[in-house]
Amino acid sequence: MRFIFPTIAVFFLTPLAALAGGEAEAGLPLPAAPLWSGLPITNSMLMVWLAVGLITLFCRAATKQMALVPAGFQNFAEWVVESLYDFLSSILGSYMVKKTFWFFGSIFLFILVSNLLGLIPGVGTIGRYNEHGHIIGFLRGGNADLNMTLAMALIFAVMWFYWALTENGVKGFLAHIFAPKGDFHGLMLMFMVPIFLAVGVLEIISIAIRPVALTFRLFGNIYGGEQTMEKLMELVPKSLAFLPALPFYFMELLVGFVQALVFMLLTAVFLRLICEHAGDEHH
Repeated sequence: MRFIFPTIAVFFLTPLAALAGGEAEAGLPLPAAPLWSGLPITNSMLMVWLAVGLITLFCRAATKQMALVPAGFQNFAEWVVESLYDFLSSILGSYMVKKTFWFFGSIFLFILVSNLLGLIPGVGTIGRYNEHGHIIGFLRGGNADLNMTLAMALIFAVMWFYWALTENGVKGFLAHIFAPKGDFHGLMLMFMVPIFLAVGVLEIISIAIRPVALTFRLFGNIYGGEQTMEKLMELVPKSLAFLPALPFYFMELLVGFVQALVFMLLTAVFLRLICEHAGDEHH
């Protein structure tokens, strides 16, 4: 259960969401709304705190009375952890998964719980009205806030560089990006060096774009789903507002799981690409 601590570390970075405060508008507003004037606390931050609290309570319940033959919460928690560990091991390898599972396991659970909490009836619809007559929800999906997804993507970028340098060294890291791949000699080597230098520049650009892609992929899917349900509920009278959004609601349950899996899978693959030979000397 030690992957709960990195999750809490992500939670402490969520004050970035306060930078996105703004005036509420019809439907789900793009920026997260501050709950109280003068306090840098937004409705998405409150949802993130709730998600972290639920994960913490679950871990506490699962480890309260540890038994050799697991049952109840402990059995379910061990199944979740073992399934994630085996899945990541098939991507990262047995060596790297031991060093990085705390991060990828935390990211998956945090995103999944945040996505599912954002689908609870009342989230975004229970709140207060502003001066324009638009409702400001007390809660908002954590990953429907661009600042939250950006924070997670930047944390991964920092950890990616750390693991890449510690496993490859500075020389190996630069060689992995710029050095010719293959057994070239003589004139062929002189011809391939500038080509692979150009490819290395493209690789640097690709690495720089990854946090942006991770940020907007997760945010766009979650925000777009919530916005779609908001608009569907406006098509009919309020007493029947849930009917048009009901089929899409069940699809969003699946999307919440898929997006958590995709974010974890992509970050794991990015790390594997730079640490593909990590641990070879240990076998």
